[in-house]
Amino acid sequence: MASFDFDSLSDVARKVFLAGVGAVAVGAEKTADVVNDLVEKGELTVEQGKAVNEELKHKAAEATSGASDAVLRARLKNMSAEERAAWIKNAQKIADDLDAEPVEVEVEEPAQDAE
Repeated sequence: MASFDFDSLSDVARKVFLAGVGAVAVGAEKTADVVNDLVEKGELTVEQGKAVNEELKHKAAEATSGASDAVLRARLKNMSAEERAAWIKNAQKIADDLDAEPVEVEVEEPAQDAE
């Protein structure tokens, strides 16, 4: 009958157990590194996105302003001098009405101390 070495088997089992624990530790370290890298890349991407968004807003405002001026110019060009004067008078009345509107400001009441 063949003899079986229990000391050798327990040594192998111990090594397998320790290898598993080591694998979990390495996996946790690598996971933490990957998560940190992803967070850094995410922050960088968000900052780049904000910069691109601001640039697009600026360009859109420029394009809209130019288009608005062109539309106004075309509209006024097709009017007679009297129509332009009436249109300007109406625009000025609207601007004056807007300037005359009262400004509403919400003010919070201070908290009353309970005595």
